[in-house]
Amino acid sequence: MTMLLKRLRYIIALLSSMTILLVLYFQNSATLSFYSFVRKPKSHICLEDRGNSSWFSERYKPTVPLLLNSTNSELHANIFSWWKELQDVPNVTNYTEVVNQLFSLFPDEEHYSDAGPDRCRTCAVVGNSGNLLGSNYGQLIDSHDFVIRINKGPTEDYEKDVGNKTTHRILYPESAVDLNDNTHLVLLPIKVLDMQWLISAFTTKNITQTYTEVPSTIKASKDKVMILHPEFMRYVHDNWAEGHGRYPSTGFLALIFTLHICDKVNVFGFGANSNRNWHHYFDETLTSFESSSHGGDFENQTIYQLHQENKISMYKGLT
Repeated sequence: MTMLLKRLRYIIALLSSMTILLVLYFQNSATLSFYSFVRKPKSHICLEDRGNSSWFSERYKPTVPLLLNSTNSELHANIFSWWKELQDVPNVTNYTEVVNQLFSLFPDEEHYSDAGPDRCRTCAVVGNSGNLLGSNYGQLIDSHDFVIRINKGPTEDYEKDVGNKTTHRILYPESAVDLNDNTHLVLLPIKVLDMQWLISAFTTKNITQTYTEVPSTIKASKDKVMILHPEFMRYVHDNWAEGHGRYPSTGFLALIFTLHICDKVNVFGFGANSNRNWHHYFDETLTSFESSSHGGDFENQTIYQLHQENKISMYKGLT
C-alpha cells in the first residue's frame, strides 16, 4: 500500500509539472502572437507598398544613384550632356579632376543602403511656403527621424510653426547658409563650379562669385557633406517632372530624394498660403511657382498625385 501511494504521488507530481509547462508554453505563444500582432500594424502604417500603384511604379526607380561618390562618378554620355547644358557659368575645369578633389576631402561612402522590412524611418520634407505660418507644426515636424529643409529656410523665430530640428539641408552656393554640426549639407550641383565652390568653402575660400555673389565659406561639418548625383537629377527630371522645365526645383528634388531614403514621408510647407499667394514664410516677397528653369505647375500636380496615391502625406497649414 505504501508503495502504491508513492507511485500515485509521483504520477500526480509529474502530471502537475506537465500541466504547468503546457500553461507556460501556451502563455508564451499567446504573448509572442500578441507582439507579432502589435508590430504588424506599425510596419503596415510605416512602410509604403511600392507595388500597389502602377502610376508610382512606372516612375520610381530604386536603382538610381542618389549621391555622388568615387565609384559612381563617371557619368554616362547622355547624363553628362544633359547636365552640361545646365551650366550657366562656363566650365573651364575638368570634371574628373574636381571629383577627385571632392572625395579626397569629403566622405566617400554609400549612404542609406540599410533599407529592409524592419526599418521604419519617418521623414519630414519642409518647404518654405507661407502656409506654414500659424500652422503649429513645429513639434510634429521635429518628431520625425529625418527633417529635410530646403535652401535658406530658417528655424530661428519660427520654431512653433516649422520646428528647429534639421538633419539634412539641400542647397547650392547661391542659397548657402551656415549649418550646425548635426546637419548634413546636401549639395545640389547645377554646375561643376558648384562642386568647386564646395571644395573652396572648406579650403582656400577663394570662390566668391558664380553668376552672383556667393559666400566664400560655410559653417558645416565636413564629415556630413553629400552631393546629389547628376544622374538622380536627370531621373527626377525625366521620370517625375516628365521633362517640364530645364531641371527640377530644389524642393521637388528634395521630396523625391526623401522617397528613396525614407519609409514614411510627410510634406510640409509646399504650395500657396490660404490666400492663394506664393511667398516664403520668412518674408513677404511674392514668388511664382512657374519659372524659366522649373516646371512648377507640373511639379505641383505630381506632388498632389503622390498624396492621392498614399505615397506621401501633405500638411497644408492653415486653409
